[in-house]
Amino acid sequence: MEIDISRLVKLARIELKPEEELRLAPQLGEVLGYVDKLKELNVDDVEPTAHASPLSNVLRKDELADSLCRDDVLRNAPESSNGLFVVPKIVE
Repeated sequence: MEIDISRLVKLARIELKPEEELRLAPQLGEVLGYVDKLKELNVDDVEPTAHASPLSNVLRKDELADSLCRDDVLRNAPESSNGLFVVPKIVE
């Protein structure tokens, strides 16, 4: 199967060196060939699922507990001001 590796690289927003593109193009072609083979399966009686096996969340009970003292917590912070953590600005 012939694929346009430069288009896939652009869509995936990754950078590949030319020699990596040459090496990966045939491998990706093989993967897509296997995906095409799956289209031959009859899945009319198969119910759609999000996972192959059933999953359930394990949640702890929501119970009231003692909280930490603010002064003790802030004592561990690298920097604090007016009872709050001081963190580096990340949005301009």
